[in-house]
Amino acid sequence: MSNLTEARRGQIANEDFAFPKERKEPIHDAAHVRNAIARFSQVQGVTDAERDDAWKHIKAAAKKHGVELHEKSWRDLQV
Repeated sequence: MSNLTEARRGQIANEDFAFPKERKEPIHDAAHVRNAIARFSQVQGVTDAERDDAWKHIKAAAKKHGVELHEKSWRDLQV
C-alpha cells in the first residue's frame, strides 16, 4: 500500500472513505480497503450508527476491488 500524501488524500472523493463525513479510512483501492478493515476498531469519535454506515461502504468497496471479506458485521472484527 502506498502512503497517501496530504495533496493526494485531498483529491479522493468523500464517497471513497469508509467514514465520508469525517474523511477517515480511505477505501479507494484494494490495499486501502484491507487497511480500513484492519484499523476499523481504532477509529475514534464516531457512533455505532456511523460504524454501521462505514461498514456498508467497506463491504461495497471490498466487492468492487476484489477484497475477500469474511466478517458479516464490524462487530465480528477481532479487537
